[in-house]
Amino acid sequence: MATHVDSPSGRESAAGLREAPPPTPPLRWREALAAPLVAVVALVLALVATDAAGARFRDPDHVAARYFIAVGLAVVLLVCLDVAIRAARATGTRRPSRAAMRAVRQARWTPRRMVVAGGALLSFYVTYLSYRNLKGTLPLLRDDLFDRQLAALDRDLFLGHDPADLLHALLGTGGLPTHVLSTFYAVFIIFLPLCLGLALVFSPDLPTSLFFATALSLNWLLGIGSYFLLPALGPVYADPAAFAALPHSEVTRLQEMLLDHRVQYLRDPDNGTPQAIAAFASLHIAMSVTPLVAAYLLGLGRRVKAALWGWNVVTAVATIYLGWHYVVDDVAGVAMGVASLVMARALIGYDVGAARRAWRTERSPAG
Repeated sequence: MATHVDSPSGRESAAGLREAPPPTPPLRWREALAAPLVAVVALVLALVATDAAGARFRDPDHVAARYFIAVGLAVVLLVCLDVAIRAARATGTRRPSRAAMRAVRQARWTPRRMVVAGGALLSFYVTYLSYRNLKGTLPLLRDDLFDRQLAALDRDLFLGHDPADLLHALLGTGGLPTHVLSTFYAVFIIFLPLCLGLALVFSPDLPTSLFFATALSLNWLLGIGSYFLLPALGPVYADPAAFAALPHSEVTRLQEMLLDHRVQYLRDPDNGTPQAIAAFASLHIAMSVTPLVAAYLLGLGRRVKAALWGWNVVTAVATIYLGWHYVVDDVAGVAMGVASLVMARALIGYDVGAARRAWRTERSPAG
């Protein structure tokens, strides 16, 4: 523990900190094991499903491994930034000393916290890898599709009109709206690990980090469950003529690539890239709603909430406009995002009230 010396401004540590960093509270086993438990369940389900489908369990193109390494390195950099920011606040200087940064790191980033946070990150990508394999087996285990019923439900909700047609008429089918929405949709690949990394690093308390990571992992499981419940390809595959007027974009290229992968995989499951086409429910929406609802649970600032609301609205529009999902897919995605938080809270015994108090302390001048 750092020693303290008297100073005109109050008690100040030998490292130059105005206050000693608070000790890390005890961690319960259920908090540390929640995300790994989800990963184990997903992995077992994936192994059973691939065996039943006669397919190999694998990481196609090492995507999950590369994501884990890339995000892991980014988290390490964020930890360095977290230490520097907290040391600067604690010392009241823009360039805190090495001793001050060491004191913050030793108090906040203990070996236990690093191992548990790293385990949550690894668990998230093991769950994702299992999800990829489960999604690949979907057409091998269920060959029925519900696109016709989902499209009919959409038209009923919009008084006989197709929601994508309405958006095309409202926004036009020119290059600007297509490329803007395509960019937002594609940036999801950055949004998701960014949310996870920020939560793991900058959360004032470790239980909140684990709660959020567990909720995101649960979305993978809930998503694959919804795919098997109502298998569907999505509007752009069920009715490609309705989207033929849209100009070629990054999303168009992705849609064509996914269709090629599906055809090759169904022809040769052992060697083809596991197919990744499924519409109901929208995981883009579920994974976007989860941080939005979490922001309200924790009482985060207005700018964070406004940014997340904007992201959710644009993402929802993009999923319909570009033909990825039916409106009912997005509605189900909202329910799924909320359900993941409810399940994560029950799984780890998360105390929302204590977390809100921690975040208020974090934002206060004294914190």
